[in-house]
Amino acid sequence: MAVTDAAAPSPVRLDPWSPECLPLLRAVNAPEMTEHLGGPETEEQVVRRHQRYLAMLDGPAEAGRMFRIVVVPDGVPAGTIGFWPHTGDGEDVYETGWSILPGFQGRGVATAAARAVVELARAAGAYRYLHAYPSVRNAASNAVCRKAGFQLRGERLFEYPVGHLMVSNDWRYDLRGRGEA
Repeated sequence: MAVTDAAAPSPVRLDPWSPECLPLLRAVNAPEMTEHLGGPETEEQVVRRHQRYLAMLDGPAEAGRMFRIVVVPDGVPAGTIGFWPHTGDGEDVYETGWSILPGFQGRGVATAAARAVVELARAAGAYRYLHAYPSVRNAASNAVCRKAGFQLRGERLFEYPVGHLMVSNDWRYDLRGRGEA
């Protein structure tokens, strides 16, 4: 099911992950796209990630989903976004994350996609909260969280990828309300 966020300045559609998304995953794996995530993955890691994203389609929506962000009406892929279960601070929540290709950055695409994924996580209904954990140094992703209605809970150490600790901001969206309660 595609989701459109018509209220955003740069409307987007979220298309479910598909086998055709592997080139997009390779594109967002570039050094400039992963500087806040511990750097690019190997080709083998990218292929495994792609397979994990495809496998999410076989499970219930509560188990999370990955999407290709498409700018409408052009139909051009602009990046990736998704949500998945995460346990943090002893609480089961959803986590979200996104990557926006350089040509679409600064145009409201990520904010529109984040708003759309909030609604998808809300509809999945398994958890009350959706969290995002961008690096404190990633000003753009932190701005997306703020503009999409997430509330800043503070800094925390976050491990991503495995074995790589970073200082992140913990942003939370209350899926049972209209943002943070």
